[in-house]
Amino acid sequence: MDYVVGDLQGCCEAFDRLLAEVGFSPSRDRLAAVGDLVNRGPDSLGTLKRLRGLGDAATCLLGNHDLHLLAVAHGVRKPRKDDTLHDILDSTKRDEWLDWLRQRRMAYQFDGWLLVHAGVLPQWDVEKTLALAGEVEDVLRGPELPDMLQLMYGNEPAQWSESLHGAERWRFVVNVLTRIRFCTPNGKLDLKIKEGANAAPPGFRPWFDIAGRRSEGMPIAFGHWSTLGRIDRPDLLALDTGCVWGGQLSAVRIDGGRREWVQVKCKQALAPG
Repeated sequence: MDYVVGDLQGCCEAFDRLLAEVGFSPSRDRLAAVGDLVNRGPDSLGTLKRLRGLGDAATCLLGNHDLHLLAVAHGVRKPRKDDTLHDILDSTKRDEWLDWLRQRRMAYQFDGWLLVHAGVLPQWDVEKTLALAGEVEDVLRGPELPDMLQLMYGNEPAQWSESLHGAERWRFVVNVLTRIRFCTPNGKLDLKIKEGANAAPPGFRPWFDIAGRRSEGMPIAFGHWSTLGRIDRPDLLALDTGCVWGGQLSAVRIDGGRREWVQVKCKQALAPG
């Protein structure tokens, strides 16, 4: 059985209950986690241990919180007050965990679904999305990682061009795959508004509601957008159901054309914001 799992955010206890709920067996089942594996929940290190312990049965994507961990570890960003990354950063196996994390995926095809943390630009088809994700993965895994982390942050450029290269290209691809919510039909990003779908600025729409986007026809599963809530469409799964905010941790079984939701209540309850 194959499952896609929403944002874990260091909520290992809820993840354990979810695995028990579905009777997950690494020898029989597979899962893919759509990113934000760590941070804000109480057990970031335990969550990574659980995921790595599943071996080849688990595929993990990187979200913005996971990249934030790498940036903090490399001295590029300062820890925030609400970060819960100290257990990883203070671990005697810190370098081992950081190296494991940087080997994870930015996008992935799984059982006929395209998985991303946040979304896909309307101008990108599936092949383009996977190719650009691969470019970022190569940098994350190579010697340019410190440079990339130093130059990764910012909201510009706000629009895609094939001519983008170097830091601007990395930044834009990372922003789409890990931060996008709203964009225009021609692919201009708004990365400031974090509210639900009805909060779109004039001329902007949720990325998945852009008519004629080139990824139409490929079902997409994503997380990141807790204020959006659960979406269950034939072509779309929104999986961030606010676990760390006192909501639920969600998984969906997707093998064999099935669509079976499994949710467990998360005991963690941070104040929104």
